[in-house]
Amino acid sequence: MTMTTATPDNSQAKRNVAVLVAAQSILGAQMPMIFIVGGLAGQSLASNPCLATLPISLIVLGSMLAATPISAIMQKWGRRAGFLVGATAGACGGLVGAYGLFLGSFPVFLLGSLLTGIYMSAHGFYRFAAADTASDNFRPKAISYVMAGGLAAAIIGPQIVKLTSTAYVIPFLGTYIAVIALNVFGSALFFFLDIPTPPKPAADAPKGRSRLELLKTPRIAVAIICAMVSYALMNLVMTSTPLAVVGCGFTPNDAADVVTTHVLAMYVPSFFTGHLIARFGVEKIMALGLVILAGAGVVALQGVDLGNFFIALILLGVGWNFGFIGATSMLAASHEIHERGRMQGLNDLLVFGGVTVASLASGGLMNCSGGSPVEGWTAVNLAMIPLLTLAGGALLWLVLRPTDQETV
Repeated sequence: MTMTTATPDNSQAKRNVAVLVAAQSILGAQMPMIFIVGGLAGQSLASNPCLATLPISLIVLGSMLAATPISAIMQKWGRRAGFLVGATAGACGGLVGAYGLFLGSFPVFLLGSLLTGIYMSAHGFYRFAAADTASDNFRPKAISYVMAGGLAAAIIGPQIVKLTSTAYVIPFLGTYIAVIALNVFGSALFFFLDIPTPPKPAADAPKGRSRLELLKTPRIAVAIICAMVSYALMNLVMTSTPLAVVGCGFTPNDAADVVTTHVLAMYVPSFFTGHLIARFGVEKIMALGLVILAGAGVVALQGVDLGNFFIALILLGVGWNFGFIGATSMLAASHEIHERGRMQGLNDLLVFGGVTVASLASGGLMNCSGGSPVEGWTAVNLAMIPLLTLAGGALLWLVLRPTDQETV
C-alpha cells in the first residue's frame, strides 16, 4: 500500500524530516522536563500521595482526548495548522501550570497538565508527518530519524530542569516558565514544513474503510496493540521513576540523570531502527522490543541501587523504541492516504487511552500498594507482565497467520 506523494529522490521528505527533527529536539524537550518535575510537583501540591502522578495522567488524558480533533485539523488544514495548535496549547499549559504552582493550587496545576496534553498529542503526529512525503523504502528511516530528534530533547530538557527547578522560591516554577518559552520560539519551525494539505475528496472518490473495518485488519490491530503496550509500559515505569529514586534515598538530580539516560535510550536507537526494520522485517524488531521491555522489568526487580535504576530505564527506553517505531511503521504502511485522518487519530486515541490508564495506575501502585517505596516500585514492575503477554501473543498470532501475506 502507498500513502505518499514522494519525489523520486525524497528531497521533499528529507527537508520535512530536518524540520521535524528540529521540532522534536526543541519543542520535544518539554516532555522530559514535565515528566521529571510533574510527579514531584504533584506530590508537593496533592493532599493524598496516591495522587502524586495525577498531573502526568492528566497530560496523557489530554493527549488522548485531543488525538481525534488534532488529526481532523491536520486532515482538513494540513500538518502545520495542527502542529501550531499543539504548540499554542503547550505554551498555555506551561502558563496555567506555573500559575497553579504560584497559587499552590493542585486543581489549577492539573488544568495546566490537561492543556499540555494537547501539545503531547500534536507531538505524537511528528512521526506520521515524516512519512507523508516519503517513498515506501524511505518511510521507516524517515520515521526513525524524526524519533531520533528526541536525543537532543533528552539532553536539553533535563538540563533545563537542573537550571530552572530552584530558580525561584517556589520549586519548579522556573521550569514551567521555560516550557512557555520553548513553545513560543519553537513553533516558528513549522513555517518551514512543506507537506501538502490532503486534497478534498471528490464525490466519487473512495471513502476508505470504516474505523471498525480498519480495526479488524490484522496488521492494523496488532500494530495498535503493540504501540499501546510499548508506550503504556514505558509511561507506567518512567512516571514512577522520579518518585522511586527519591523515595529510595537519592536526590532529585539523581532522578533527573536517570530520566536523562532513559530518554537518551529511547531515541539513540532511532539512528538505526529504520535500517533494522528494512533489513530484518518489522515483526522481528517489534518482538525484540517486547523482549527488551521484559528485561527492564527483570533488572528493576533485582534491587533499588542507583545502578539498577539506570540499567532498567536504559532497557525500558530501547524496548520502547523498537516496539513503538516498529508499530508506527507497520501502521503507516497498512492504510491509504484517504484513510489517514481517520486511522491516525483512532490509533493515537487508543494508544494514549492505554497510556492514560498506565499513568493513573503508576501513582497508585508506587505510593499506595505497599508500605515502602521499594514495595511500590516492585508492584509497578510486576504490572508489566500481563501487558507484555498481550502484545507478545498478538504479534505471534500475526506472524503465524497463514493468510496474512502483507509485508512492510
